[in-house]
Amino acid sequence: MYHGAFNKIKEEGERRDVSWPLRGKTSVLANAHHRTSVAASLVQGVYILERDRQLKRQGAQALAPPWWEFLHFKLLRQLVDDVDSSIFGAVYEFKPPTSGCHQSIDESPRYVIAFRGTITKPDSFSRDLELDVHIIKNGLHETSRFEAAIQAVRNVVAAVGESNVWLAGHSLGAAMAMLAGKTMAKTGIFIQAYLFNSPFLSAPIERIKDQRVKHGLRIAGSVITAGLAIAANAKKGNQHNRSIDPFDALSAWIPRLFVNPGDHLCSEYIGYFEHRNKMSEIGVGFRAVERLATRNSFSGLIMSAFGKESEPLHLLPSASLTVNLTPSHDFREAHGIHQWWRPDLNLQTKCYQYK
Repeated sequence: MYHGAFNKIKEEGERRDVSWPLRGKTSVLANAHHRTSVAASLVQGVYILERDRQLKRQGAQALAPPWWEFLHFKLLRQLVDDVDSSIFGAVYEFKPPTSGCHQSIDESPRYVIAFRGTITKPDSFSRDLELDVHIIKNGLHETSRFEAAIQAVRNVVAAVGESNVWLAGHSLGAAMAMLAGKTMAKTGIFIQAYLFNSPFLSAPIERIKDQRVKHGLRIAGSVITAGLAIAANAKKGNQHNRSIDPFDALSAWIPRLFVNPGDHLCSEYIGYFEHRNKMSEIGVGFRAVERLATRNSFSGLIMSAFGKESEPLHLLPSASLTVNLTPSHDFREAHGIHQWWRPDLNLQTKCYQYK
């Protein structure tokens, strides 16, 4: 399916070397890196779509189409924010060539719904920043942009089935894709998701080098969070004991999370999942504490105490977590979407299944 490479693609007056380590014929599922590269490239296509709009690049001057056409995808629909008219997402359809097919495409993503992150340019930055604040306030689900996103997801899934759809996003876009995936999973619909540098807003404990200090802080945080959760549930009359717990309902959904330890906006996912495993290994009592802590967050419980119900976006029962261990020069590189299609990455992947 993939041959050659994009070299020196011009974007916003700069030239960047973009190589594609994608080989083979029709199946993007040939290996994990191919799947990751495709998902990241389609997200990049949304970024460039919005920059094309801002800079009024049309027709032959538009720089976005190669990002999906090279991969044999077709742009079906742009997702547009009703507040600032910016393009924040896209629906793609996989259109493989009819000749040279050596493998079945039944396992390939027939449709990909991708979401971009924040663009720090005047035409879209204020609206993107507003959405970023909604993530901090656990209120992304209340925004009109998310309403447009989830409606697009529901429409595509209803038309073609969940097994034929991928979700993909970066940064703010990863938060959008994660929330859409969680929303669908709560109804029993599990969509494959590729979430790059998804925000995890908490104290930057992962940056502490001393493992004992780090582990001690996480244990203390779990105990405090679990205690607040018990108090909150008691105050509510233990209403959380429903027949089906939402957290349990999500456990069968295993999104693919991609994080970089040098990116403090997403690196806490590493500790979130590793600490849960360690607490389970210590003993039954610690496992019970961590089960409560995993389902709640300190900020969410505080907001709930003041009468505002919220569900922090980062709380996930299960995930396939891929960590990029390749050294990054700075935060911009560690947070960027470009890292995820490089051929020389040192990646470590582990699946965490909630039980």
